[in-house]
Amino acid sequence: MLAKENIFLNKKILIYGLGKSGLSAFKFLKNKSDVNLFDDFHLNKKHLKINKKLLTYKKIIKSQFDKIILSPGIDINKCKLSKFLKKNYDKIYSDLDVFNAFYENDSITITGTNGKSTTCQLLYKILLKQKYDVRLVGNIGNPILSIKNVKKNTFFVIEASSYQLEYSKIFRSKYAVILNISPDHIERHQNIKRYVKAKFKLLKHQKRGHLAFAKKEDVLISKELASSRFKSKIIKVNTKKNYNFSKKLSNNFFLTETNTENLSFILEISKKLNLKKQLLIQTVNNFKGLKYRQQIIFKNKYLTIINDSKSTSFSSSVGILKAYSNIHWLLGGIYKKGDKFNLSKKYFKNIKAYVYGKEKNFFNKNLRSKIKYENFLDLKDALKKIIKIIKKNKNTKQTILFSPSAASFDNFKNFEDRGQYFNNLIKKHINGIQKINT
Repeated sequence: MLAKENIFLNKKILIYGLGKSGLSAFKFLKNKSDVNLFDDFHLNKKHLKINKKLLTYKKIIKSQFDKIILSPGIDINKCKLSKFLKKNYDKIYSDLDVFNAFYENDSITITGTNGKSTTCQLLYKILLKQKYDVRLVGNIGNPILSIKNVKKNTFFVIEASSYQLEYSKIFRSKYAVILNISPDHIERHQNIKRYVKAKFKLLKHQKRGHLAFAKKEDVLISKELASSRFKSKIIKVNTKKNYNFSKKLSNNFFLTETNTENLSFILEISKKLNLKKQLLIQTVNNFKGLKYRQQIIFKNKYLTIINDSKSTSFSSSVGILKAYSNIHWLLGGIYKKGDKFNLSKKYFKNIKAYVYGKEKNFFNKNLRSKIKYENFLDLKDALKKIIKIIKKNKNTKQTILFSPSAASFDNFKNFEDRGQYFNNLIKKHINGIQKINT
């Protein structure tokens, strides 16, 4: 449904960043406005069709644009058009803004430091089961402007990162969710205050009659709620609440603290949407989770192996460290600025850490005097040591937890690439493990 006033129609537009979101924005707008393109990197042959729309750096800095659509991966402080963007900051928008200008559909937008993708995927599955015409879009991998056949009753579940929200100016969502906030992406946002403000844009842009769900026990969320005013109704979600619903669950995926917290948001949202409880229970019990997010890739009587490659900070690993026994914890990579290891003392003796990679000093400093740790050159060597220990203790219940608590870009393209590498390493050992532990 087309909005009454559309700020992106018949305009001269620059789309900067030609990844998934940038290309989908181009396809969406190319017949609606004069769209021009730029990317910091040379494009490969599959993008030849858009080459005639590409502008050079010299051409751009001499041009005037009505709007600039900035891909979330572009850091305004570390890109080729940095000075130009800062000079034209009031013209910068996101693909979420474009969506907002062209559609008036209801949506639930979910943000937070940890658990966004899992919560979005679960909610999407639930709404499908409840016969909603629902689309899952955003940071989870489906660009919001790539969706076809949108109807008046089409409902959107949107995963929004702090990067997307930071550049957004007009995007709003009828239902907004902030799962949690802990220090993350500080290298991009420069300080924790700006990171929090980016997340809270989601609530700031809501209107009266809209609903916002925010974690009650979160210190940073509580502080921001207390210091600002919002037009929407704020529902503080008590993630420690013992829901009667949990007695009907038979899905071990929700045994961890993190996934239990994600589920508590789903339950509060379901009340406001008047969802059918029986269908809700069925969907939750059948939910398998997403790859590389606390994913159990092997389990027998004595050994559980978990691939949690998506973990990029200590806060994303803490929940699962509480859920298992005799843990061999593999961690390492590019640490997050401002990250801290906060885990109760009672869990320390249950864990031994195997730290790999070049950033060992950071992890050692956080773990020192808390849990035992050992350093390794790489993930492969660390896993070899763990396998030897498991073989020596073949009749003891043990857990191999790959939860890096760090970004993957030191050795991998992304967390998926890192997760697949870990799976491949496990496959080389799995036959031996089965013979020992079955």
